[in-house]
This record gives sequence, structure tokens and C-alpha cells, in this order.
Amino acid sequence: MDGLSQILYTVSYLALPLMLAIVAHEYAHGWVADRFGDTTARLQGRLTMNPLAHIDIFGTIIFPALCLLAGGFLLAWAKPVPINSSQLRRPRRDMAMVAAAGPAMNLMIAIASALLFAVLFYVDRSLPAQMNDGNPAGWQDGLGMFLVPLAVMAKYSVMINVVLMVFNLIPIPPLDGGRILTSLLPARSAMALMRLEPYGMLILVGLIVFDPQLHVIHAITGTLVDAVAGTIFSTVLE
Repeated sequence: MDGLSQILYTVSYLALPLMLAIVAHEYAHGWVADRFGDTTARLQGRLTMNPLAHIDIFGTIIFPALCLLAGGFLLAWAKPVPINSSQLRRPRRDMAMVAAAGPAMNLMIAIASALLFAVLFYVDRSLPAQMNDGNPAGWQDGLGMFLVPLAVMAKYSVMINVVLMVFNLIPIPPLDGGRILTSLLPARSAMALMRLEPYGMLILVGLIVFDPQLHVIHAITGTLVDAVAGTIFSTVLE
């Protein structure tokens, strides 16, 4: 395949798992907040799995496309679900649970996707060889035409969800890891970390843009992503 064909091929398999991962991530935040007393997400129509309610044009579509074109770190995000911590019954504890819900949802989807891949592999042992052949003409039969795309999407889904989970657990506000850490730290330390939040996204975007030179994001997430995804795959395929 040439460069453009490879990108289109990749996008065709990435789009659905990526959309599910980021929408479910935000839904999980809203769902847990709702259970702990904050109805903001539900009242604003964000407590739904409808992608249209969560899509951020830049973060969901443009930025991931730029990442693919650049061949670098793939990242996407949806519009953050609104959370009013003052409505939570126990704000510090509950905010940690709300923040952890997104990465936890990504982990569950990754495990479910790996289980789906294992089932498909059990149905057709030739799937790995067919998946390595990007030409649909090389897929063996009508069943392969259905199973191969599903298996490729399941494999991508594991990787996408593990990447989102690990990245969001980086302890820099406004990422989930930063909010979890803020909820666990003593009040004075938590306030100091919260002051970083207005600059958090600028720091992260800078680290992502210059990651090919700095290798900071790759160093932080790469090893963890490989370890977690490898553990999930090896566990379900045993």
C-alpha cells in the first residue's frame, strides 16, 4: 500500500473503536458523578452514549487525523463531561472516584475487546495470517470477510483503550490522574497541584508535539502500554 492508502486503511479500522473509547470514557465520568449526587451531566444531556453529544471537532476528529498524518503519538478526546464537585456528597473522595471512572471504563473495554479477539481466534485459527494480509482479496472466504475486520478492530480497540487509560492517568491536571492525585493529597499540596491546571493542557500539547525529539510521553506511556496490553492479550489467549 502507498502512504495514503495505508492511512485510509488504518482510519477505517480505528474510527469505531476510537469513538467508542472516548465516548464511553466521558459517559463513565458522568454516570459515576450522577450516582454520587451530581446531576449536571444528566441535566445537560451528556449522560448518553450518543457520540454527537460528546464530539469535540478538534479533539475527536482533527487532532487524531493530524497524529495519523504525522505518524506520531495517537491521541483523541471528547468534550469533557461537566462535573460540579459541590453537588457531590463527599467532594474529595467522590471526585477521585469520578476521575478514576474514565480510565476504569477504558480498561474494561480493552479486556472485553481482547476477549472478543480470543473468541474470533478460536472460531478461525487462520485469522492472524489473514490480518497480516491487508488485501481483502487474500481473505479466504465470506466468513473471513466478516471476521478479519472485526478482529482487526478488536485488536486496535485494546491498544486504543490502554493508551487512553495510561495517558489519562498521568498525574497532571486536568487529566484524570491529576484529579485523582489532587483528591488524595493533603489540602495544601492539593491546592499547589490545582494551580497547575490552567497550564496543564499547554504542557501536555507541548510534550506531545515535541515528543519525537524529547521522547517524554513515549517514555512514560510506551512501556506501560506495552506491558498492560501484552498482559491482557496473553491472559485471554492462554
